[in-house]
Amino acid sequence: MMEIRKTYFADERSDNGLKEVGQSRQRSDVPGHIRGMTPFYADRQIPGLLHIRMVRSPYHHARILAIDVSAAERHPGVKRVITAKDVPHNVYTILNLIGIGPEDEPVLAFDKVRWLGEPIVAIVAASERSAYEAAALVRVDYEELPAVFDMEEALKPGAPLVNEYHGQNNYRYDSGECRKVRLGDVEEGFRGAEFILEQRYDSSPIEHAPTETTGCVVVPGQNNRLTCYTGTQAVFFTLDNASIILNVPGQHLHFVGGTAGGGFGGKVDCIVEPIALLAAMLTGRPVAFIYNRYEEMQISSPRAAERIYIKDGVMKDGRIVARQVRCYVDAGAYSRHSPYGAQKSAAHFPGPYTIPHVSIDSYCVYTNRTPSSAMRGFGVTIGDFALEVQMDKLARMIGMDPLEFRFVNAYRDGDMKAHHQVTEGAALIECMQEASILANWPVDPRYLQMSSRQGRG
Repeated sequence: MMEIRKTYFADERSDNGLKEVGQSRQRSDVPGHIRGMTPFYADRQIPGLLHIRMVRSPYHHARILAIDVSAAERHPGVKRVITAKDVPHNVYTILNLIGIGPEDEPVLAFDKVRWLGEPIVAIVAASERSAYEAAALVRVDYEELPAVFDMEEALKPGAPLVNEYHGQNNYRYDSGECRKVRLGDVEEGFRGAEFILEQRYDSSPIEHAPTETTGCVVVPGQNNRLTCYTGTQAVFFTLDNASIILNVPGQHLHFVGGTAGGGFGGKVDCIVEPIALLAAMLTGRPVAFIYNRYEEMQISSPRAAERIYIKDGVMKDGRIVARQVRCYVDAGAYSRHSPYGAQKSAAHFPGPYTIPHVSIDSYCVYTNRTPSSAMRGFGVTIGDFALEVQMDKLARMIGMDPLEFRFVNAYRDGDMKAHHQVTEGAALIECMQEASILANWPVDPRYLQMSSRQGRG
């Protein structure tokens, strides 16, 4: 079967002048990886390197009554202790760069902690051991507060308020308390449906677990410039956010990226770089801030947990006539990328299917969990899982082959999408035809004659 496909691609190349389709190409970074020559941010040997260790919250939700760093400051090897008052622009939000606010996350907590592990004090010391020992000497007095971990519970009246910068436990879009998508009249669609299926799908937070932990090394240079060697997946995005947090012109910051030792979206948050840069500015020394494995697994942003309710109305011939989706995306304590992720989910939730009546509500919810962020198609991946499981259930319910069921409902060019965009260049039917051939999945010949360019007539 694979030989047949190679011949097919070869024909395509000769007809269209294509030279890459169907060809195996070596990745440009493979020789360096194999020979152990690929440079990573932590490989640099820098004399006089200082190390950062964070004092983190032991509570999911608590008020900070007092912070005493005096013993830590006197500990041998400690060069600087950094608290919120040292951070020029301490409350920020990553997506402020594209106009998504309000700013809602402290670089270092000062009034409250809103998740277990939230950073409060940064210890800068001559060795990792000194930093660990000094961190243990910091005394923080807390008043523990009620916490909320379930998204729907967080939206109920009287639930503990997680993030005061929003004044409510959900992000507010211009469409209201959630991102909404509407097409047709979903209630009318359900009234005309011959079958209705309503299901709930849940996912837990998912940790990226990269081999290389999150971190960076900062080296002060001449003319107040700082060079930051970092494993970030978003060099300029992180530079711009660091510039805002530190109130330093961007041209004073030189970020050096490179190969990330695993990231999957988890290294787009601007978390370690601002503190490491600030420590280098305050001490005049090179500084490393590198997560240990515990921090990577417990502190770094996971993929958001989601809860999705899908209600579908379908006809005996396989046509889906109504789809209603209610989705909750768990941002954790702060926004980071989650408002964008929840918005993407709303746009994506009808799936690649033409449905005349659609209603979608996607909520970005704040809980006292670790702030979530990007991970491989975040806002789409979990929704795709839920939708395609739902499609299989619908097909079984009406006694139809699941692939043929998808052919019936697939987008075709000219179809109106739920977000009021006309479908162009769909090619979904052609992809399913190829998949059915490669998988030896028998479908009625009429589906193999279909085209995405055909109208529905």
